[in-house]
Amino acid sequence: MNKPTPLSGFPEFLPSQRTVEREVIATLSRTFELHGFGNIETRAVEPMDQLLRKGDTSKEVYVLRRLQEEDNARDKGMGLHFDLTVPFARYVLENAGKLEFPFRRYQIQKVWRGERPQEGRFREFAQADIDIVGRDTLPFHHDVEVARVMLEALGKLTFLPGFTLQVNNRKLIQGFYAGLGAPDVEETMRLIDKLDKMPADEVGKLLVSEAGLSDEQAAKCLELATITATDDSFVEKVRALGVESELLEEGLTELATLITATAPLNTDSVRVVADLSIARGLDYYTGTVFETRLDGYESLGSICSGGRYDALASDGKTTYPGVGISLGVSRVLVPLVQKGVLDGDRKVPSTVLVAVSDEESRAEADSAAQQLRAHNVACEVSPNAAKFGKQIRFAERRGIPYVLFTTEGGYEIKDIRTGDQVPADPATWTPQNESDLKPQVVANNEEKK
Repeated sequence: MNKPTPLSGFPEFLPSQRTVEREVIATLSRTFELHGFGNIETRAVEPMDQLLRKGDTSKEVYVLRRLQEEDNARDKGMGLHFDLTVPFARYVLENAGKLEFPFRRYQIQKVWRGERPQEGRFREFAQADIDIVGRDTLPFHHDVEVARVMLEALGKLTFLPGFTLQVNNRKLIQGFYAGLGAPDVEETMRLIDKLDKMPADEVGKLLVSEAGLSDEQAAKCLELATITATDDSFVEKVRALGVESELLEEGLTELATLITATAPLNTDSVRVVADLSIARGLDYYTGTVFETRLDGYESLGSICSGGRYDALASDGKTTYPGVGISLGVSRVLVPLVQKGVLDGDRKVPSTVLVAVSDEESRAEADSAAQQLRAHNVACEVSPNAAKFGKQIRFAERRGIPYVLFTTEGGYEIKDIRTGDQVPADPATWTPQNESDLKPQVVANNEEKK
């Protein structure tokens, strides 16, 4: 068999790299659960009619079919989910009678999307979502809550570069465009959403030619999009543009409330900014909208997005509004891992390598290993009874920090990083540094070229 060629867009991690992903997932899970979010996992497939309801996604959906499928097969018309929102909406409707509302869930799963692979964009990738869903109504304070929870979670990922959470409100921008007299508010919003990809003057021309705005109206829309603030000072800047509408005032109030409530969570590495250029092109957002940029990796685009949707799902009688935010776990980690910015400090989970003096004493080494494992010290027994120097080098190559030896006076353990060697009882020994008990994430600020 020839050496297989890697599939573009389907990233895989080596064991040490997987340490990084596992630590991120564990930290996110712990934080979400501290805030009362329950974990769910939905199936990988959904009916095609459900998958195609969310905007222009037909080119992105991977269709699921059997190789020798018959035309009338019952599983015809299924595809792999391309995000976690569509399956979650279906899950809420399907289980509404069994769920307690407001329902708080987090979900960390793989999704599949037929995009052209590039940095930060893959065909198979992991996402981490949190959502709060109500029945018929969902108070605004939940918008503040999901922002605070994700900010807290991101703040605990201290080995990652810093983040800027950019927040806007669809009511604000829709109210502004309507008060300005824009003939097509939705098209205006869609074009403004292109500002992170196109120069402002080009967007301005499109606002005139495609959204039907006058030059003066287009200029005011672009001026609104330049407003940013880390406090509620943006409110007066918007009002100074001279546009009035009830919806605009409602959006200003909500955004000011969120920015003020999240201000205490601002640190050197995690920041919250009111950014009135953020529109989010998807049409189901109805209030708060989030995007997030990774410091030094802005070219990745938004790595954590979401917002308020007043109709996540509906069965015709009951509507389920929600607010949520989704972190692209793979989108953040794969580029950083591939560039050598992040890695695990060892290739195996073992804290100790139990040395073997000779094959006749392997049973004794196995017994010592079991004693270590009995109090949660991960270890492995040397695969052969080579000279101790070779066994130490074997541990070094795998990143194992300690080697346990048998001596005439009993067991001794050697920290191969420092050379220190002391007597040790495998039934009770634990490393002085608790971080040695499991692989740690190592951040390297210099990328591999």
